[in-house]
Amino acid sequence: MKLFDVQIDPERNLLPKDGIVNYYGILFDSNQATVHLNVLMDKIQWKQDELFMFGRRVITKRKVAWYGDKPYKYTYSQSLKTAQPWTEELLRLKNRVEEVCGERFNSCLLNLYHSGSEGMGWHSDDEKELKPNGAIASLSFGASRKFVFKHKASREKVELQLDPGSLVLMKGLVQTHWLHSLPVSKKIISPRINLTFRTIL
Repeated sequence: MKLFDVQIDPERNLLPKDGIVNYYGILFDSNQATVHLNVLMDKIQWKQDELFMFGRRVITKRKVAWYGDKPYKYTYSQSLKTAQPWTEELLRLKNRVEEVCGERFNSCLLNLYHSGSEGMGWHSDDEKELKPNGAIASLSFGASRKFVFKHKASREKVELQLDPGSLVLMKGLVQTHWLHSLPVSKKIISPRINLTFRTIL
């Protein structure tokens, strides 16, 4: 199911079952989104991601950063990260996201995709450090990209276009029953940053 032209209704669940995904649309207009993109590109302590897959070490072109209330430890793909203290920009964005979606978060994993040639394969955000069934809010800046959910059992798919300045919220059993991905698209030549606000126990 494609939801590229979805009517903006934050109360509507975009998934047919086994979890809740709410799309809030544009929180920041194009000028604001561009300003935030540039500040984040310049001020965040970006590092290339290091993953361990199939017994070997992989360094990604995509860059990541990890921030939080405390120096939380977070491990995914056998890679350990320690949270940096919030920047003023990130705190402002976190406060806005919390105000809109009514959730509270204590950390943020940021991803920088330099172009559409960089993406993210199928995965669930179900690491042991995360609050079970906790909400994860994804805020996007930069290039508009397709975001896809796939049910683990039925293989049903739901596709959503995430525009700059937009917010999507995943909660409930989403990470238990669904995978999600950011497909590669070589037509896209501009960068995208997404901020995934989450709760570490």
